[in-house]
Amino acid sequence: MANHLYQNDLPDGLDLGPIVAIDCETMGLNPHRDRLCLIQMSGGDGNCHLVQVSKGQTEAPNLCAMLENPDVLKLFHFGRFDIAALYNTFGALTAPVYCTKIASKLVRTFTDRHGLKTLLQDMVGVDISKHQQQSDWGAETLTEAQLNYAASDVLYLHQLKSAFDVILEREGRTEIAQSCFDFLPTRAKLDLAGWPETDIFSH
Repeated sequence: MANHLYQNDLPDGLDLGPIVAIDCETMGLNPHRDRLCLIQMSGGDGNCHLVQVSKGQTEAPNLCAMLENPDVLKLFHFGRFDIAALYNTFGALTAPVYCTKIASKLVRTFTDRHGLKTLLQDMVGVDISKHQQQSDWGAETLTEAQLNYAASDVLYLHQLKSAFDVILEREGRTEIAQSCFDFLPTRAKLDLAGWPETDIFSH
C-alpha cells in the first residue's frame, strides 16, 4: 500500500479506474461553516491518492472531471455528507454514486450499527483505527498517522461493496438500493439548500 499526496488537484492523466472509493475530511460537520481539507481516493488496488485542499480553493479541474464522469462509479460510506462537501466547495455534483451505509441500512436490518469500522470488521474482516478521526485536518502539514487514517477509509470500500452486492441481490433489494443511490446527489443538494433535517415526503 502506498499513499500519494497531491496539492489542490489530482495530477494530469491519472486514471483511478471505473470504480473510485472516495472520502473527505473537513474541519467539522457543517458544510457551510467547516471547510473541506482533504479528499482521499482509491481505485481498489491498495493505493490511496489524497488531495489536500487549500483554504479558499474553489477549483480542482481534474478532480471535478472524475466526480462528474458518468462512466466512473464513485463509492462512498455515508456519501450524503461527502457529496455535499464536494459540491459546496467546487460546484461539482458527484454522480453516479454507491453508498455502503445506505446498502447496510437496507439489508442489515437486524442491527443499528452501520459505521464503517463495524462493517469492515463484520463483513471484510479488517480492523481500522479511528484514532485520528477528530484531528486537525486544516493543518498545513498532515502527519503520516493522519494520512494512513484517511487512506483506511477508502482502501476497503471495493471489498465492502462486493459483499453488499451479494446480500442486496439475495434479499431482493438491489433495485431499491440503486434508486436510493441515484437520489443521493439530490439529497446532498437539499441538505445544502436548507432541508437537512426535514422529511419532504412526510405529510
